[in-house]
Amino acid sequence: MDEPRDLARRRLRDTIVDAARAQTVASGWDGVRMGGVATAAGVSRQTVYNEFGSKAGLAEALARREVDRFVGEVRSALDAHGADVRAGAYAAIRHTLAAAADNPLIKAILTSARGGSDELLPYLTTRAGLVLAESTAALLEWAGRYLPEADPAALSFAADTIVRLVVSHIVLPQAPVDDTAEQLADLAVHLFLTATTPPQDPR
Repeated sequence: MDEPRDLARRRLRDTIVDAARAQTVASGWDGVRMGGVATAAGVSRQTVYNEFGSKAGLAEALARREVDRFVGEVRSALDAHGADVRAGAYAAIRHTLAAAADNPLIKAILTSARGGSDELLPYLTTRAGLVLAESTAALLEWAGRYLPEADPAALSFAADTIVRLVVSHIVLPQAPVDDTAEQLADLAVHLFLTATTPPQDPR
């Protein structure tokens, strides 16, 4: 593999995605044009199409990077509290809720999406289960490390449920971040403990 060429291509793609991100924050995804992204990135319009194929491909790359960043931060929040499941769950949930509220890209997407016009929101929430799959995997990896006795199926259900609830509160917040994080962390502990409790014999 030609490493210098591969590195140059990654930098090129990062530059284009940076330009797309800046335009999304400024005017929403509906206002992003491939030609405008190319100009901002200092490349030709054809180069943008060569790298991403279409506007949908660029959206996928932009969403992918945001998700990777988010999930990395969630992993760090979980790991910072070691085996303290309640503290780890609270830290990760609170960080996610607060970061989503403060993230200019997600804020721009959610603001325009509430009007029903923005096409980028699905890439961050439901398209191919991108956010759900990555976040659930991070939570499962962490929980499995500190709750090795848990039933895998029950633990998977618990992690999926928690992540879906967090995402729903990002899209439609109903209470202050701290209050929501406290309640969701309590629920997380309950679900995790349930996953570690063997089912009782009905006889």
